[in-house]
Amino acid sequence: MRLRALLRTDGLGLRLLGGEDELDRTVRGVMTTDLRDPSRYLSGGELVLTGLAWRHDPADSEPFVRILAAAGVSALAAGEAELGAVPEDLVEACARHRLPLLAVNESVAFATITEHVVRRVSGERAGDLAAVVDRHRRMMTAGPAGGGPEVVLDLLGSDLDLRAWVLSPTGRRVAGPRDQEPLSHETASRLAADGLAAVRAGRRRPVRTTVDGEAYALFPIRSAPSGTSRGPAVADWLLAVRADAADWPEERLDLLDGVTQLIAVERDRREAARTVRRRLAGEVLELVQSGAAPAEIAARLRVAAPVLLPGLGAAPHWQVVVATAEGPGAGGGQAAQALLEEILVAPDAPGPEPADRIAVARLGEEAVALVPLPSVAADGAPTGEEADGEAPEGLVAEELLDAVRLPLSAGLSDGDRITLGVSAAVHSAEGLRGALEEARHARRVAAARPGSVCAAGHQELASHVLLLPFVPDDVRRAFTARLLDPLRDYDRRHRAELVPTLEAFLDSDGSWTRCAARLHLHVNTLRYRVGRIEQLTGRDLSRLEDKLDFFLALRMS
Repeated sequence: MRLRALLRTDGLGLRLLGGEDELDRTVRGVMTTDLRDPSRYLSGGELVLTGLAWRHDPADSEPFVRILAAAGVSALAAGEAELGAVPEDLVEACARHRLPLLAVNESVAFATITEHVVRRVSGERAGDLAAVVDRHRRMMTAGPAGGGPEVVLDLLGSDLDLRAWVLSPTGRRVAGPRDQEPLSHETASRLAADGLAAVRAGRRRPVRTTVDGEAYALFPIRSAPSGTSRGPAVADWLLAVRADAADWPEERLDLLDGVTQLIAVERDRREAARTVRRRLAGEVLELVQSGAAPAEIAARLRVAAPVLLPGLGAAPHWQVVVATAEGPGAGGGQAAQALLEEILVAPDAPGPEPADRIAVARLGEEAVALVPLPSVAADGAPTGEEADGEAPEGLVAEELLDAVRLPLSAGLSDGDRITLGVSAAVHSAEGLRGALEEARHARRVAAARPGSVCAAGHQELASHVLLLPFVPDDVRRAFTARLLDPLRDYDRRHRAELVPTLEAFLDSDGSWTRCAARLHLHVNTLRYRVGRIEQLTGRDLSRLEDKLDFFLALRMS
């Protein structure tokens, strides 16, 4: 559609502020952003909607407009809700770069404009998917009558013979065609990893990849409400289409982009629905960390229980999980909150609803989750696995990350990290403060480990691991170098395996027979290797002190 037609549309609240000579430009899509530099998400021809949250002073307008003009966008539409009026410096910058500028009345939602543009563009460019756009209202309706994103995915299958799935950033299947076998978690995880890695590298859509011999086209699903920025792509959904897009015409690609925008509107709706749960969890946690009386915390929990604990009893056990997303591109507390809501859902739990039931609050740059464990019966008697008097097993830190480490690691840039700590289970409001501090300390232990995605649990706080994060880096390096560098040098020169042998020997508690069986070696060969280790390091692996030194050196390396 052309800009001129868009301006004439009643009900969109658009007013032209500049660019009268450019109104014959064609609008090929729409994008909402408040990033200072949205260039990697632009392909040209978009109507860019912005709430102006990126503008902190007049000098910000020129570089923002320059980026849009270089990307070939059709026009910029600025909302008046944030500042009351579009600033003059933005008007002047758009005039210099010949970029048409529209003002959006504060009474008009960006979603209304998005829906109109997507409907018109899709309808004009391809009749074979017009039904998808025309049935946008059905997608937006919750419950059996609407069906959410599945309606769009079903129509992709029936109208274009395309099988597609909506995936979370952790590779969980949010939605899929209802008449097909579900996508396996292994495949979904690899697709999410490929999609996040491509976005990180700045590759244009669609991302073409192959998993187990099947070709897929991957489209990022990005959107943010007016005046906000959701953060980096590592926290966004992904549309995975089972097809080879190598020969797709531009019209087909534009239609799939339109589909992602429709699904993005649905995601925004669900994001807004989580606001109440996040706020209630935040109120409880603020009381916990401020040292409020347990009775006050318990009273707040009782008020919040119908929302935070749907379907559970009134007296569950609790665990606290703390996560951070650190680094220049990791997204901070906002990304950590969105990711933790996904990490805490079982990877094989389909649909968006499981993540909507997780209560995660933001405390500064931390994301903190209150996780209810199996409840007790109304008469106070334990139920299920608690019948023998034992507390529920609860979450295990490393298991939480096993299913999501691949996609999350692929989506993080160098220097970005996600770290997570898990507390032990507590059975009352009185124990929540200790659980919060325990989870925070476990997260600090995880942060001291190498790797971009790390976790630690309360079990590790009762061992030597508690001390390792607080050893200065230079002391660590000197200690490990003194013990392990001679072995590494020898392995490099002789293609030996002294370091793996040392690790296996210690893991076998010094048992010659168990270690030899584990390494598939004759005991005499093992004795020769251990003797060489002792000769190179001057240590004696029959002494407890030397075993402990080697053990710590391996853990710190």
